[in-house]
Amino acid sequence: MRSGTVDLKNYVRDVPDFPKKGILFKDLTPVWKDPAAFRSMVDQLADPYRTEEVEVIAGIESRGLILGSALAYTLGTGLVPVRKEGKLPWKTVRASYSLEYGQATTELHADAFKPDARVLIVDDLLATGGTAEAAIQLVRKLEGKIVGLAFLVELGFLKGRQRLEKLGVEVFSLIQYESP
Repeated sequence: MRSGTVDLKNYVRDVPDFPKKGILFKDLTPVWKDPAAFRSMVDQLADPYRTEEVEVIAGIESRGLILGSALAYTLGTGLVPVRKEGKLPWKTVRASYSLEYGQATTELHADAFKPDARVLIVDDLLATGGTAEAAIQLVRKLEGKIVGLAFLVELGFLKGRQRLEKLGVEVFSLIQYESP
C-alpha cells in the first residue's frame, strides 16, 4: 500500500441477513462517507488506468455510477450510464442476464460513444458477474474497446472474475473476499 493510502477493507460494514436471511451484505456507505477513504478509493481505482487512454467510463446502475462519476472526473473522461430497462430516455441497446430467480435487462444509449472508443466498465461489487457480463455485451454491441472492468469489492467465492475473464476482459478489484 502506498503512503497515504487508506485500507478500505476497514471501512466495509458487514450486515447479516440483508436483503434476506442468510446473506452477509457488504455495506460500502462507510467508505463513501469518509473523505479520506473516498479519496483513497478513487485514487486506487484510477491508478491502473491513468496511462490506458480511457475515453469513457460506463458506470453500472446504481452504485457503479457513484464510483464511475468520481473516476471519470479523476481520469478526465466522459461517463455513460448502464441502467435498468426503461430508465434511459433515448434510443438504447439492450442485454439480458440471469438472476437467481429470473431475468433482468440492462440498457445503454445507442449513441453512448463512437466505435473503437476505449471504455472502462465500473461497478461497486463483483459477485457472479451477470450484470458486468451484460455491460460487456452492450459495449461490444456499440463496438467499444473494453479497457477493463473495475470494482471496489470482489466476492471471489462466487467466481465472477473467472466468468468475465473467459470473455477476454481484464478484471481489477480493490478489496477481495475469498469466503462468505
